[in-house]
Amino acid sequence: MSQPEKEPCSRRRICVSIAQKTVNEVIESALQVEKLADVIEIRLDSINSPEIAPIIEEIGAPLLFTNRPTWEGGSFEGSEEERVRLLHKAVKAGAAYVDIEIRTENACIRRLCEKAREHHAKVIISWHNFKETPSSEELQTILMRQQQSGANIGKIVTMAHDFTDVLRVLQLQEAAHTNNFPLCAFCMGRAGMISRLATLELGGYMTYAAPGRGEATAPGQLAISDLISSLKSFPCED
Repeated sequence: MSQPEKEPCSRRRICVSIAQKTVNEVIESALQVEKLADVIEIRLDSINSPEIAPIIEEIGAPLLFTNRPTWEGGSFEGSEEERVRLLHKAVKAGAAYVDIEIRTENACIRRLCEKAREHHAKVIISWHNFKETPSSEELQTILMRQQQSGANIGKIVTMAHDFTDVLRVLQLQEAAHTNNFPLCAFCMGRAGMISRLATLELGGYMTYAAPGRGEATAPGQLAISDLISSLKSFPCED
């Protein structure tokens, strides 16, 4: 069974995102990084025949289940009913987290949040833009919607084309902190790579990494070994 989440050094959470085609490949990949990761994300949308129970039984780290639809950069092409049903199933099976997109129907988000509370799981409400970084006003509106959604944690990830895009996204941490709302906020792409480190030093709830080089689930995502090596430049204060 998945174990309770441990507190990483100085509250730095690193989530390793795993996207494999079979359950066995998912488990094998997860076990290789289990001791390095604070959370392991299982991308259900990448699995040909997703099964949740075997994954939870084999992996001891806290698990985050995501079932990303094609309209948010994922691979799931089925109905919304089936997509969200798998997230409910993950919550009931003992997931520590589930991720659902803010563009999902409000009633679906509300029901998932209720089910998660019943089973002591946390809901991450996410928004991704794989093309650009919107204006500060648009980003603040998205953050406000996430805060009002009933979810436990927000996630805002955009494509950065220059450093000004990165600064706009990282600045969201100030508003999130003021409202006591845990937020994952960083950028994709080469210009955004630094934000995957900086977000942890600016109060970000969690950053995401790949199991290894060449296994990224998003542009600019670092391998966990490289991310940890880079974080060693920022000594822990515990």
